[in-house]
Amino acid sequence: MGAGKTTIARALGLPYAATDDDVPLELFDEGELAFRAREEEVVRDVLERPEPVVVDLGGGAVTTPSIRALLRERALVVWLDVDVDVAWQRVEGSHRPLAQSYDEFKRLYEERRPIYAEVADVVARDAGDVALAAAGIHVERGALQRIGELVPGDGQVALVSDPHVAGIHGMDAQLALGTRLAETHELPPGEEAKTLAAVDRLWQDLRLDRSGTIVALGGGCTTDAAGFAAAAYLRGVAWTPVPSSLVAQVDAAIGGKTAIDLPQGKNLVGAFHWPARTVVDPALLETLPDPQRLEGMAEVVKTGLLAGEPLWELPDDELVRRCAAFKAAICLRDPDERGERAVLNLGHTFAHGLEAATGYEGLTHGRAVALGLLAALRLSGRDTSVVEKMLRPRAARVDRERAWEAMHRDKKARSGELRLVLLGDDGPRWDVAVPEADVRRELDRLIA
Repeated sequence: MGAGKTTIARALGLPYAATDDDVPLELFDEGELAFRAREEEVVRDVLERPEPVVVDLGGGAVTTPSIRALLRERALVVWLDVDVDVAWQRVEGSHRPLAQSYDEFKRLYEERRPIYAEVADVVARDAGDVALAAAGIHVERGALQRIGELVPGDGQVALVSDPHVAGIHGMDAQLALGTRLAETHELPPGEEAKTLAAVDRLWQDLRLDRSGTIVALGGGCTTDAAGFAAAAYLRGVAWTPVPSSLVAQVDAAIGGKTAIDLPQGKNLVGAFHWPARTVVDPALLETLPDPQRLEGMAEVVKTGLLAGEPLWELPDDELVRRCAAFKAAICLRDPDERGERAVLNLGHTFAHGLEAATGYEGLTHGRAVALGLLAALRLSGRDTSVVEKMLRPRAARVDRERAWEAMHRDKKARSGELRLVLLGDDGPRWDVAVPEADVRRELDRLIA
């Protein structure tokens, strides 16, 4: 009681059920046993539904052994751990039968804590932690050293990385994976990893069976390509991204989108293949060169603009957690990008067009996103100073016509008509039709 379960559960925006809604408090007049018996019926009904749902359990539900057994079998259990006095302030004066006396409330709190600790899969402090848990994302400084216990399953593991990241973190990953590690592979660095030729070589070299897991250690190109390889190999094997760059930790490795590029455009061939777990270790950012950090800050600024919060001002650990949680919540609500998830492409239609126009050489993804954000903000009638100050975008030297053509091949275009993500007064909007003359004008402003 008073932990904030209802507020947080509703904030996630996912299908929701509160078991207390169907258990009348008046049953307490017949004794707590009658109340708990009815509560068990309601919880069983909710947990046996075939569709995913956020279940807001009453504070005493887990004191019933049969409910604990159901939770072990059917649910990911999140414990919102809150100080007893904070909880009491929230429920004092309410009509809850077990919240009429502070001394009794505190006794219940202390009595239930060991049960909560036993049944919980995750301890959370806010909606962000809950979203991360539901999306299977583990954010922990030093997590790479525990990767062997964090990769789900008990099958063999294939470690996929690129030469640079393997040289820095590969040995630590191999030692941490221990006897589960069966094979190691390297993808080319950067966008070259996201080619059919590179993924074809990986497919031919893999020896995993269907119980195995691909662990992708590296930046966004590595996780994109290795995730796509996992989605198609043996018609789909499990995979766990371990993102090593800022752009991958806050964006590319979150949400199960995997892809490779075509000469005609970026990410045109791919699959939605949700990771078995995503392991995010902010300590890996300590070896990140400043230019690579600036690359990732483009996605951080994008996320902050969408969230309406200056997330770019946070220290690394919290910055990564908040950005990953924001994207995870959106992806949980729209896993196959049929609606809201499209907002995560703010500025990316321009960015992908510019990248394709260079043949993915000479213009980095982060620099392209910075330019794309400028264009999106201008079309939204918004101030661009944050992008200019944080990302320092410089006009790109690309062929205008090739960039324009690539934008029309963008995944969000419909029948050749461009659809953009813009920022409105009430938040981000997606699938916005913008006059081509306006789009072309802003594209030209991005090109030297």
